[in-house]
Amino acid sequence: MLARQDVNTPVPVGADDDRLRLIEAAIEEIRPNLRRDGGDCVLVGVEGREVRVKLTGACMFCKLSAATLEGIQSRIVERLGEFVRLVPVPGAPGR
Repeated sequence: MLARQDVNTPVPVGADDDRLRLIEAAIEEIRPNLRRDGGDCVLVGVEGREVRVKLTGACMFCKLSAATLEGIQSRIVERLGEFVRLVPVPGAPGR
């Protein structure tokens, strides 16, 4: 499983580097909007076509968190060119 709790740490070398970078880039594109409202999204890990994320801050309890997750998933699918399943992980390590 690829795991990323901190986007500032180096990306591990391997076959999935490009895929991981595309997923991170998709989350980074959405991140300013989430932070503007007091929330954030942290990539927890990637295993196959399953992308695990943790919503933090105001996003954790927001009534629109399902729509936020759909938007993140759409952006990742657009970037990767393949379907992935976005899985929210409560209490996972991260910010």
